[in-house]
Amino acid sequence: MTASVQTVGGGVPARTMSLPWIVAASSVGTLIEWYDFYLYGVLALFFSKQFFSPELNPTVAFIASLFVFWTGFLVRPFGAILFGHLGDLIGRKFTFMLTLGLMGAATFVVGLLPGYAVIGALAPILLVTMRVLQGLALGGEYGGAATYIAEHAPDGKRGLYTSWIQTTATMGIVLALLVILVCRLSFGDQAFGDWGWRIPFLLSAILVLLSGYIRLKLEESPLFARLKEQGKASTNPAADSFLRGGRNWGLILVALFGATAPEGVVWYTSQFFALFYLYAVLKINYVTVYVIMMIALTLGAPFFVAFGALSDRIGRRNIMTAGFALAVVTYWPTFTWLGTFRDNPVVLTILVFYMVILVTMVYGPIAAFLVELFPARIRYTSMSLPYHIGNGVFGGLVPAAGASIAAVTGIALSGLLYPMAIATIGIVVSLVFIREPTHRVRIWDEVGGGGPPLVPDQP
Repeated sequence: MTASVQTVGGGVPARTMSLPWIVAASSVGTLIEWYDFYLYGVLALFFSKQFFSPELNPTVAFIASLFVFWTGFLVRPFGAILFGHLGDLIGRKFTFMLTLGLMGAATFVVGLLPGYAVIGALAPILLVTMRVLQGLALGGEYGGAATYIAEHAPDGKRGLYTSWIQTTATMGIVLALLVILVCRLSFGDQAFGDWGWRIPFLLSAILVLLSGYIRLKLEESPLFARLKEQGKASTNPAADSFLRGGRNWGLILVALFGATAPEGVVWYTSQFFALFYLYAVLKINYVTVYVIMMIALTLGAPFFVAFGALSDRIGRRNIMTAGFALAVVTYWPTFTWLGTFRDNPVVLTILVFYMVILVTMVYGPIAAFLVELFPARIRYTSMSLPYHIGNGVFGGLVPAAGASIAAVTGIALSGLLYPMAIATIGIVVSLVFIREPTHRVRIWDEVGGGGPPLVPDQP
């Protein structure tokens, strides 16, 4: 860890830590938060047995468990507004330290909750409460970490540096799968189903303390510090973002339907829906499924950085839109082949790896895209809302929606119709409204209202 003198916009020098340390310290905390958040998703089938009435049909209980999983996503936009407001008002560092602590506490409590056999209907209620707290925390975490890194990154390399934070969501799943696999193999299926599932949640406390200690060494973003010193920071970021800015709402809507919602459904289809499909539909042994997912996700992770760096050269929109289009065209045959080659782990790994590449195309550039889209004084608040609606509401619904559609139609692959439709909307909106390379957004000349296309402030 070394210190360096950096010149921030306007020629104001700010002493900061080295950029690699800033990226690493920010990313490790975000990885832990994703690990905490996705433990539930990996263990959704166990929660359907532990926290719901045994009189429920197993399929209904599993779908109910997936909707509890979605609850955490549903409240992420509210966390984005709350913590985004604090981040633009008080500071980036303070806010993502706060979200880290809240996430860690809620995850730890999940590991202590009694099940339905002990407290009856109160069990799922408490579980939903903890998922709500996790969702609120994650709603504030991502925008803070992405903004913090972006405001340290030099122009022309913002996609490269912010793409490192993009790897943390996928690697959080890998960490969750690894810890769960070790626990299941160590305790045995019976013990893990009875009480061993709690250990991965309880371990979160140690991980959060370690990452919190690392983050305490970070300084405030030099750009935000400069805004505060010059009295240019927003005094009411939420109001400035949502009540006083018609143009800002235009940006939010374009970001949502042209970027984050289609990105969210691709992310969750290629990873979580694939996981559930292999395990719950194709009935492949969980060890095989976990190993396939971990290998494919780990091999795919470097491509987040590759596509983030490439977006610095050819534009964010171009790469993301190509990913949306490939998802629409290839999801159905890819999942069909998963069933065809269900007994061939090598082919299954290749197919999942391909879907992870789609994730890296749509997710690698998106942090830089969102940061560059909104002005600095309300950036944390403004970018967090479309990100968490797109990923939380639209993306997080993929497993539950897919399982529900499949249950109604009796066709397992029919669940893909939902993410394919959202991705198609994303293609249309991004091509019509987003211009490269400076993210000029066609709002007023296409939608109405007069005036030139809006060019947002750059970091």
